[in-house]
Amino acid sequence: MFRRHCLVAVALLAATGMRAEAACCYFSAKNADILQPAQKVFLTYDPAEKVETFTVQPKFEGNALDFGMVIPTPTQPKLHEMPRDFFKHLAIYTILKKREFPHSKLMPQPVFLGGFGGGGGPAPGAAAAMDSLAREPAQKPAVRVLEAGLVGSLDYKIIEADRADALFSWLKDHKYSYAGDEASLNFYVQKKWLFTVMKIDTMQMKRNKDGTFAGEVTPTRFQFASEKFIYPLKITQISVKDKTEALFYVQAPFKADLQGDFSYQMTWIPMLQAGSGCTPGGLPGGGEQWLKDFAPQQQNLIAKAQGLGFQFVAGQRPQPGKGGRIPSTMEWARKLSKTDVQVVRGEAPYTEKAPDPDEGFTQADVNDPARREAIFKVIQARLNKSRQDRPLGYLVREAPKEDVTALAQLAGHLQDGKFVTKFRKIFLKDEMNEDLVIIPARYNDAEDKSEYEEILPVSPP
Repeated sequence: MFRRHCLVAVALLAATGMRAEAACCYFSAKNADILQPAQKVFLTYDPAEKVETFTVQPKFEGNALDFGMVIPTPTQPKLHEMPRDFFKHLAIYTILKKREFPHSKLMPQPVFLGGFGGGGGPAPGAAAAMDSLAREPAQKPAVRVLEAGLVGSLDYKIIEADRADALFSWLKDHKYSYAGDEASLNFYVQKKWLFTVMKIDTMQMKRNKDGTFAGEVTPTRFQFASEKFIYPLKITQISVKDKTEALFYVQAPFKADLQGDFSYQMTWIPMLQAGSGCTPGGLPGGGEQWLKDFAPQQQNLIAKAQGLGFQFVAGQRPQPGKGGRIPSTMEWARKLSKTDVQVVRGEAPYTEKAPDPDEGFTQADVNDPARREAIFKVIQARLNKSRQDRPLGYLVREAPKEDVTALAQLAGHLQDGKFVTKFRKIFLKDEMNEDLVIIPARYNDAEDKSEYEEILPVSPP
């Protein structure tokens, strides 16, 4: 099943311009559509304090003139506005690096020491006062507003509800027109979760030629206490036509993964296997050690992947298996060091740069027969020294200078000593019946500490 390809790079990552979406459900009028084709989220978790945060930037598409959205959390959240281009900065920060070797443009036959193939890819005014809720004598209301405020351009209310039908009516009475049923609301009401509701006026957004609207609003961070590291996926099911693509950036004391069949190990392990043996000293980022630790479980993983109809092909995005299901992919992972955090602040270089062996010489210089031989010797000596100093080449990535400078807006959000894991999963609608629990990356007794910040090589067939 896991067949190997020839020397092409395995780069399962998306370009920088992917759409930024929300961990929420959209509410709109019955005859108007609001869809959520994708989601993007930055999550953090402190297991000792049991505090979770997630940052979302809602993006919508549809023909509703106004609509509301709701985000459930297990406890009352604190809301904070985030930089508008927060997810763009994360994408720039997590561009995969590629190995590059110095080469001469002046030598007749440039000397190039083979290495990794392929290229990288950069890849809430304040709210109107709440209408008084109808109360039965001597009874507390079934729906209660705990907090109202403004975050960015969005006004919000945090509410709790004892019954899904009461919440359904409250949303309608307060013009959060809701086209769905009560089932997904009841899922969270029964768990005694709270709901943050936001109302968005699409007239403030750009209108498409066909009359529909599409736009993004303020990225918002939710911070709350939680016994588990959880992501509210089920609520999104209402806003999904058939599937949604979720891109997770997870920062925690451990490398993160999803449970069961959602684990990215069914693509990560074969990626490592495909690159094993290509690099002196083993795979980068501890990949060789993870393969060794994982070895006793390899056949079980292969059997599970085969049972789901997943087939790994090096250099290609995963294709649908049985029932159209698509495996998760791990796209960047690293335990951040002090130097990594300094990159954000502009105190350390964003990328290495391969030295130019031709520095100081021009084409005119080598056209001079009297100087050519001596110049070539200097260039060759420089190439030899680079290969000796850096036998595996230089780790290089590219991004516009202004985007690198803007990484400063990530300062304080990315933390030294924490693991950041970036992974992607396309969820079919029928895969969204429960919320996601994010767990440490491991397989049975083996813990995955492998990093992925550079494009992997691939063994010949």
